[in-house]
Amino acid sequence: MTSSKQSGIRLAKRLDEVGFSDIVQMRNKVMAMRAEGLQVHALHGGEPFFETPDEIKFAAVRALVDNQTHYAPSSGILPLRQALVEKLAAKNGIQATTDEVIVTVGGAQALYASFQSVLDPGDDVLVFSPYWTPIGDLVTGAQARPLLVATITARRNGIRKTLEQFSTPKTRAIYYNTPANPSGTVFTRAEAEEVAAFAIARDLIVFADEAYEDLVYDGEHVSIASLPGMAERTITSYTFSKTYAMTGWRAGYAVAQEPFMTALRKIVLYSTNGVTTPVQYAMLQALATPESQIAARREEYRKRRDLLVSALNEVGLQCEPPAGAFYAFPNVEKIHKNSRTAAQILLEKAHIATIPGSVFGAQGEGHLRFGYAVTIKEIEDCVAALRKHIA
Repeated sequence: MTSSKQSGIRLAKRLDEVGFSDIVQMRNKVMAMRAEGLQVHALHGGEPFFETPDEIKFAAVRALVDNQTHYAPSSGILPLRQALVEKLAAKNGIQATTDEVIVTVGGAQALYASFQSVLDPGDDVLVFSPYWTPIGDLVTGAQARPLLVATITARRNGIRKTLEQFSTPKTRAIYYNTPANPSGTVFTRAEAEEVAAFAIARDLIVFADEAYEDLVYDGEHVSIASLPGMAERTITSYTFSKTYAMTGWRAGYAVAQEPFMTALRKIVLYSTNGVTTPVQYAMLQALATPESQIAARREEYRKRRDLLVSALNEVGLQCEPPAGAFYAFPNVEKIHKNSRTAAQILLEKAHIATIPGSVFGAQGEGHLRFGYAVTIKEIEDCVAALRKHIA
């Protein structure tokens, strides 16, 4: 007999608006096509083209052999936090103490913990768009509302002026990603100063996402927390995934002052109780990577960017060279105005896997994201397919 009352077997209402990543769905589609024996030019992903360097892997192995397999402090081992403090000062201009840095399970946990630490139900968050897809779900998962601010409009009309137009009385924070996924936008120092001035004037918190900090080809990377008056109102998230090819290691960290750090510690403690101990020793080794190595890999990405962007423009898919990250975001209305349809056509005709721009917010419609963090040979094969099927 069925009760007229609502069943107690249901999910928490805060998950009603939280979905799954379209990027994962595309990854599954590519795997299925390859299982059928088809060649697929996989430009849909976001993983570095190189493997985790041996010295980083060996550091994890040494930690295992040395029995560094026990509980570590949930905020991270002290030598790692000390190294992160030094890195933040030298590379980001952020002055922090070891108590203001926390090691997280990838940059994703840092962002999740940041949103959960700050946002209350009904809060609004200004999000520059197009944006990395999970951000919308992370905000709504905190029962807050993302307010999408078109990046291209803001840069054209003035960052602060545009933020003022989109802000509401319930606006609590700004999500600020530079270099940006999927567009490759790198905000200038002057633009960062406009965001900072607006945040200070409105007493807002800034969630800074700097996952691609080492992949800037044109201009400079400016950490917004380094600007006057911003360290006390900014939670900055970082990852080891992109710079050191450590996507599967789930290695990241956040830097913030109080009261944010206490909240971040609680969320990390009661979710994962910290990062796997041997992984932390690998992270410590990664931080010793010479800047010359990082710069050399950046130039490899630049070669791939220039090759792909040139081909996209050649076949009529208008694309400005991205200033950072490792994605091209061309206008593909020549193929179809609907980006999902365009992605499907490109996959079926040319066997090129991309991500529809619409999954990165309405401002991404009419575009596709091409990831060029692949081998030169894969880029060349993709270019050949574009010329054959799209030109």
